[in-house]
Amino acid sequence: MHRFQILPSVLGLAIAGLIGGMSSVFAQQAIPVCQPPTSGEYLLLVVSPTANNQKQLRSALPPELKTITCKYLNETVTRIGGFKKIDDANRWARYVSNIVGLSAIITTRPTTADVQPQQRAQQQPQQQPQQQPLQQTVNYNPQALGEGYAVLVDYYNRPELVSSVQQAVGGNVGFVSYGQRPYLLAVYTTNQSEAYNTLQKLNNGGFVASIVDSRKVILLRSTVRL
Repeated sequence: MHRFQILPSVLGLAIAGLIGGMSSVFAQQAIPVCQPPTSGEYLLLVVSPTANNQKQLRSALPPELKTITCKYLNETVTRIGGFKKIDDANRWARYVSNIVGLSAIITTRPTTADVQPQQRAQQQPQQQPQQQPLQQTVNYNPQALGEGYAVLVDYYNRPELVSSVQQAVGGNVGFVSYGQRPYLLAVYTTNQSEAYNTLQKLNNGGFVASIVDSRKVILLRSTVRL
C-alpha cells in the first residue's frame, strides 16, 4: 500500500520537471529577431550566446544603454541601439571587447538623403532580366579570414550592385559567407580606422553595410565580377 501512495507524488514531480523543461525550451525559442536600425542610426550587436554572457554584459553597461537579447542571422546577440555617430558605437564596441571579452557587430542603415536616385530605383521591386552569377577571378578555395575587421555589404541577391560597391570603395570587392548568408566584402583589414571609414563611406553612398569580426567570415571569392 505504501508503494502506491508514493507513486502519485513521484509522478507529480516528474510531470513538474517535464513542464519546467518544456518551458525552458520554449523560452529559448522565444528569442525575437533583432529589429533593424533606424535611418542614420548605428547599431551595436554583441555576440552573447549564453545567459552568463548576457548577464556579464548588462552588468558592465550603464543603465541608460537599453539592451535587448535577440537573434541576428543564426546568432544570439545583445542589441544596443541609439548611437548617432560611428565613433560612439566604435567606442562602446572596444569597451565591450576589453571589459567583457565579447565581439561586436556594428551595422547601420543609410539615411534617405544619402541614397542616390539611381540606387533608390535599384531598391524598388521590379522585373529584372536574368543576371549572370557572381564569378571568381581565381580558383574557388573557401577559407576563413584571419583576425581583423571585415566590412560587409548586403547586396540583396542583386549582382548588379557589385560595380556600385566597387566605385564606392575605389577597388575590387570579394564575395563571402557570414552567418550562412552571402555578402559582398568591401574591405578586410586589421586597421580599425580604415574599417570604420569604409563603413561610413558606404553608408553615405546608400548601402547597407556592417563591420564584423573577420574571423567568423568565410571568403568564397577574392574578387568578383559580373
